[in-house]
Amino acid sequence: MEKICFETKEKREVIDITDNVVEVLTKHGLKNGVCNVFVLHTTAALTVGELEAGNGPDLLNALESIPPKLKYLHDEDHNHVGAHILGALIGSSLSLPVQDGKLVLGQWQRITLVELDGPRERTIDITFTPNA
Repeated sequence: MEKICFETKEKREVIDITDNVVEVLTKHGLKNGVCNVFVLHTTAALTVGELEAGNGPDLLNALESIPPKLKYLHDEDHNHVGAHILGALIGSSLSLPVQDGKLVLGQWQRITLVELDGPRERTIDITFTPNA
């Protein structure tokens, strides 16, 4: 297992972490199997998406419309509830195939960290499962 850390700069932002994951994959030398990526926070998420100009902000704008404005029962600061809901909906992990030492991603696909309650330091665990 290897950890990588990121300092986010905004309350909500989308960060391309593909190259960081590829660097760890290359270092560990997995040829074929699965790369597992897991964010260790409840107010951040991971997804795969296209990061053409405007796509990150479009995603964040769409996400803003999802959490309902309710009287939350959350024990802690109610300002974080929307981030917790979005984190749960988007997800905290990805399992990506590795073939011939490379991540199998579509032409436009990038691995993205979605910050939902920054700025903060975010930690991601990366593990590999080789094919038998």
